[in-house]
Amino acid sequence: MAIRLLPLLSFERLHPRYWPAWSSLLGLRLLALLPYRLLLPVGRLIGRVLYHASPHRRDTARINLQLCFPQMPSPARERLLCGHFESLGIAVCETAMAFFWGDRRLASLAHVEGLDHLRHALARGKGVILLTCHMTHLEVSGHLLALQERISLMYRLHKNPLMDRAIRESRAARAYDTVERSDVRAMIRELKRGHAVWYAPDQNYGGTTQVMFVPFFGVPALTVTTTARLAEMTGASVVPFLPVRRADGSGYDVRVLPALADFPSADLAADTLRINHLIEDAVRASPEQYLWVHRRFKTRPPGQARIY
Repeated sequence: MAIRLLPLLSFERLHPRYWPAWSSLLGLRLLALLPYRLLLPVGRLIGRVLYHASPHRRDTARINLQLCFPQMPSPARERLLCGHFESLGIAVCETAMAFFWGDRRLASLAHVEGLDHLRHALARGKGVILLTCHMTHLEVSGHLLALQERISLMYRLHKNPLMDRAIRESRAARAYDTVERSDVRAMIRELKRGHAVWYAPDQNYGGTTQVMFVPFFGVPALTVTTTARLAEMTGASVVPFLPVRRADGSGYDVRVLPALADFPSADLAADTLRINHLIEDAVRASPEQYLWVHRRFKTRPPGQARIY
């Protein structure tokens, strides 16, 4: 179900501080009028503009690629960097699709694989941690799966209340519920209800609890240990969900893999490393689609110099 702009309108939201958010939403609404095959080249153009207009993000992505693909020749890494920004531009268009396209139009782009793995795990009645990672098409891919099977979608609080409401209403329209990413109690509640909860543990969230340094592409990375802890606490299955934007412009492979066997184990560090390795495999399959502009290695082990 698409969101509507008029219900978001109120006297308070006419204040000038909301004008940039209104401009963004109106721009997304206009993009949503285009067919998918036109959105892709428009998105690539947006990405090329972002490449030149965002030097700090470009530098962050370049550093991440150097760390994670040290054997890749420099020209190939630069091509990958440019491809990544084109993917970021397409993500802007995908946000427009997630917000404003109807369910039938959006579902026509989904090429579903392995949905029975999710349904089999849900049949246990103990909930499912739907393990994914931060790909640039994250906004639309979560919606695509929610159209196939009812799941709970997580979200991050947006600094602008108008954009925050738009994001939450968009996700809530196609999900059982929405869960703010830091609300662990709400996630536990959803799992104990037997629901599937979309969960991406591959960012640097800082903090001092439930985190440890484990390698990500061979680089020590502060990583949340919540996946294994939640699975142990609730008995939930961990089912990988690793979507890919098709290179031929025909939509998205909505890939659901079998639930992880023998997870969690008695070794929290090994479990956390296992999750990182699984995400690495997904990233290698379509590296330009991963969110390299995130400062994944911002927090360093004691005594190590800052990277960014």
